[in-house]
Amino acid sequence: MTTRGLLVAAAATLLLAQPVAAADAVDPKPADEKTDTYELLNLFGDVFERVRADYVEKTSDEELIEAAVNGMLSSLDPHSGYMNAKRFGEMKVQTQGAFGGLGLEVTMEGGLVKVVSPIDDTPAFKAGIEPGDLITHIDGEQVLGLTLPDAVEKMRGPAGSSIKLTIRRADREPFDVTLTRSVIKIKSVRSRLEGKVGYIRISSFSEQTDTGVQEEIESLKKQANGQLQGIVLDLRNNPGGLLSQAVAVSDDFLDQGEIVSTRARKPEDAQRFNAKPGDLAEGLPIVVLINGGSASASEIVAGALQDQKRAILLGSKSFGKGSVQTIIPLSGHGAMRLTTARYYTPSGRSIQAVGIEPDIAVDQARIETVKETAGRHESDLRGALDKPAAPSAPTVVPPAIGTPGAGAGGEAPGTDPTTTDYQLQRALDLVRGLSLFSARSGTGTH
Repeated sequence: MTTRGLLVAAAATLLLAQPVAAADAVDPKPADEKTDTYELLNLFGDVFERVRADYVEKTSDEELIEAAVNGMLSSLDPHSGYMNAKRFGEMKVQTQGAFGGLGLEVTMEGGLVKVVSPIDDTPAFKAGIEPGDLITHIDGEQVLGLTLPDAVEKMRGPAGSSIKLTIRRADREPFDVTLTRSVIKIKSVRSRLEGKVGYIRISSFSEQTDTGVQEEIESLKKQANGQLQGIVLDLRNNPGGLLSQAVAVSDDFLDQGEIVSTRARKPEDAQRFNAKPGDLAEGLPIVVLINGGSASASEIVAGALQDQKRAILLGSKSFGKGSVQTIIPLSGHGAMRLTTARYYTPSGRSIQAVGIEPDIAVDQARIETVKETAGRHESDLRGALDKPAAPSAPTVVPPAIGTPGAGAGGEAPGTDPTTTDYQLQRALDLVRGLSLFSARSGTGTH
């Protein structure tokens, strides 16, 4: 066989080996369509040989083939692509909860790298990079023309090394940010008690997320001494992760019903995930915080709890990534990330490119304490009745509602984020209000 023939055969193997299973769901191709496919593969062989022979600089066959495969996949949608063996290994480490880099979850938009969200407590987060920021240059090199994997590769590097990103943000002129790379170790779940309300923050969905949620809920119950009023589940700027973990976390708060369904090209590949009995929150009120950085797996959780009327969603519209990617290892050549299905919330909604609208829209804002001007009160009026004697029985005072920066007992939280996080303060107030209403009416909240 000639060199040209070998190249075409190699190309055919790379391009056609994986879709064999998918071909079972469709009618066999007509003969003329098969002929067209082989002619196109000949075109690939022609271009490949010309680049090998005449390109101004020598390139390896492996580089050319990998670039061609990645180009084919990345042209399908922003989330499909090819990972060489090194990148595949990094991806596996990342899903286990630790990886090296800046701590950015990104996608591609208009040829630029768009930040979906920074990961909590990482160099990107500490530098103030925000969801929606566009990265135009990496160390002075234009991003335009790079593929997403290439751009991500440039942003990675040894811990301790520096990198300069040029950021374009909607409300200001482009600016540079210098960051120091570090080993990113993610504790994807954190919690704390706000008065008698449990606050749980999930920053991503890695292999340990569901275990972390269960442990934090148990910890909150113990801290509250059996008086937990409800839970605020913070999914803001959560870029997603593993579908299995999104299903498991949703199941933690549901007794029954559908969580999510996926529909693929072949009807027989459709899947439906249902909740098993057991609500770790035991019917307490739940408020879920979302925003434009909440994507993929976090949208699955938010959509399931919203459709099953188990939680109230508060914040701003989510990112709108309603597709499922499958990682397909390629023996000796890394892996391909391929979009294989769309997911649907229990009510049958596809949120692809639409996002999830919160039940209560609350934009982030600054909290300021406004001093009231001095005025007259009843006690200042001439001849006002005296204050009656205190009753012998103690008066029960309900938790404060709507007091910025105060916990359920009215304690000042000092440097607590609730003093600056307006959306979180509104969520805490809502949980307290729901708990108070439930207690007064003698009904549970589900």
